[in-house]
Amino acid sequence: MTPSDIPAVNRLLKTAFHSVKAPIIDLVAIQTRDPFRVLLGTILSARTKDACTAAACARLFQKVTTPDGLRRIPLAELEQTIYPVGFFRDKARHMKALPDVLDEKFGGVLPETVEALCELPGVGRKTANLVVALGFDKPAICVDVHVHRITNRLGLVRTETPYETEMALRGLLPVRYWKTWNSYLVSFGQTRCAPRHPRCAGCPIAAYCPACQA
Repeated sequence: MTPSDIPAVNRLLKTAFHSVKAPIIDLVAIQTRDPFRVLLGTILSARTKDACTAAACARLFQKVTTPDGLRRIPLAELEQTIYPVGFFRDKARHMKALPDVLDEKFGGVLPETVEALCELPGVGRKTANLVVALGFDKPAICVDVHVHRITNRLGLVRTETPYETEMALRGLLPVRYWKTWNSYLVSFGQTRCAPRHPRCAGCPIAAYCPACQA
């Protein structure tokens, strides 16, 4: 795949995306239209399967929808609510720290930039970019394991880390694709382009993939 193939591949990925169930954080963004809940959902989703994340989000959002709600809920109850997401104790601890950090650094308002969001506890670039793109509907390139793996498998980038992939894609992808690229590739990675034994037969972007043609 070359940069000139991006529009065609994007169209095919978009069609594939709309033919299957959307990733959980896309659903949180659509259902709540609330950047704060997108942030909480994204924190919960790290190293956790979508079905588990969805159930944890449903339980959590019955109790917590604002920073003040996080401040009021006891840590033990928060842990119990989000269990069994991966690293639930660490995630609960980070969430409990959020309200005070928001107050101290941002006047209680959730920031809208990747750099500022990365100052929040438990938030790295992947989470920050996803919140900017899905929560605030602004251009951002979220690179998780799916995006990193698939863009390298396609030969669009040749990078060693997700951070390198993000920086490379910033220079390659037209800005109009930034917000949706993660959603399309996460869905594609979950349903077809797995780390091992990808379903290459019938793949809609096989013509652009060196791995399919090997």
